[in-house]
Amino acid sequence: MWNSVRHRVASIAIVSISICGANAQAQADDAVSLAIAGVEPKVTEWRRDIHQHPELSNQEFRTSRLVAAHLKKLGLEVTTGVARTGVVGVLRGTLPGPVIALRADMDALPVTEPAGLPFASKERVKLPTGETGVMHACGHDAHTAMLMGAAEVLAGMRSQLSGTVKFIFQPAEEALPDGPRSGSALMIDQGVLRDDPVPTAIFGIHVMPSDAGTVSFRSRGTMAAGDAFTIAVKGVQTHGAQPWRGVDPITVSAQILTALQMIPSRQLDVTTAPAVITIGSIHGGVRPNIIPEHVEMHGALRTFDVAMRDDVLARIDRTARAVAESAGATAEVTVTPYAPVTYNDPDLTRQLVPAMERAAGRGKVREARLVMGSEDFSRYAQAIPGLFVFLGINKVGVPEGSAAENHSPHFFVNEDALVTGVRALVFVTLDYLGGANDH
Repeated sequence: MWNSVRHRVASIAIVSISICGANAQAQADDAVSLAIAGVEPKVTEWRRDIHQHPELSNQEFRTSRLVAAHLKKLGLEVTTGVARTGVVGVLRGTLPGPVIALRADMDALPVTEPAGLPFASKERVKLPTGETGVMHACGHDAHTAMLMGAAEVLAGMRSQLSGTVKFIFQPAEEALPDGPRSGSALMIDQGVLRDDPVPTAIFGIHVMPSDAGTVSFRSRGTMAAGDAFTIAVKGVQTHGAQPWRGVDPITVSAQILTALQMIPSRQLDVTTAPAVITIGSIHGGVRPNIIPEHVEMHGALRTFDVAMRDDVLARIDRTARAVAESAGATAEVTVTPYAPVTYNDPDLTRQLVPAMERAAGRGKVREARLVMGSEDFSRYAQAIPGLFVFLGINKVGVPEGSAAENHSPHFFVNEDALVTGVRALVFVTLDYLGGANDH
């Protein structure tokens, strides 16, 4: 009888403690949410400013100055010129604890933006392939603005932080600045994960065309490995009216292009993992009545399986050479590795799911599908445990799959969703540092 009473009393005590803990957590979250709401207008303003003044990879001078000035104003330790135009800010809490890194990318794309937005980009750039516009068509303006907002909120909580936050504003996610090295690889080479303070985990967000304010993720492999390749086809130049007097590298290139698409569709075991081969540009010739000597094709390979990747690269090389040889031409394939598979650490993912649920709200945290795009965030996650998630930014009422994809000139960011991204950055940081329940 007495044991039964004691058991009921203990059970009531545990429930009471749980309720008190839940109430304390809710109160802490409310206080943090209020601070986040205070920076929301600034996040929108920063995003629009960066959007209106986009900069290509390794040219993010204006953006990095904006970021560095903001971090210095917050009293952070700031290092500039990392990997050319990168910025690193360090926020040390007053209490001891772990170190988490938060990463945003800053570069834009050579895409011409349609008129319409009052803050639309009017920037132009001359490339070897011709003049084009410059646009934040992948949402890096939003990534930078959200991390600037999170930095301001967390800096205001410095006295309550148990640990350190390392803010990484990275250049050149969209480019290969030194051959095979991307912006993240250059930052890692220059010590961003090695220099004090040394982070033990890293978190990042990418905006995607899905339901506004949703946060999606998947444990383990989530984004494909990426490799760039170039195929240089050499024929014999001649008059366009006498193709039999030469070897037409344009026709050969067309045959190679078609043959490459047979590799994923007919030569791979699709039950192992998906793979995509894309030819994004072809250049050759100067006039319609001259068959040129050279054609150059640039493409990309996306894979999730290491053995499959090696096999496909070998097939690309063999196919290009064989097709060219059959016509009396030659083909040389050069491969430039870009990024490995973006891998979310399972333990870190499980640890931070509650933070993402509090950030996005009930029913707005989802499991992501495999993404065939590649991200050089993967290089950080190779070195330390990482978690990379997706933030939905569709217009209200636009269903998933109906909006323009990243890299499209019609890519759209619903700015109302950015506050969820700031919330995710802040709540994940507080939970990882272990101080969320003490605020």
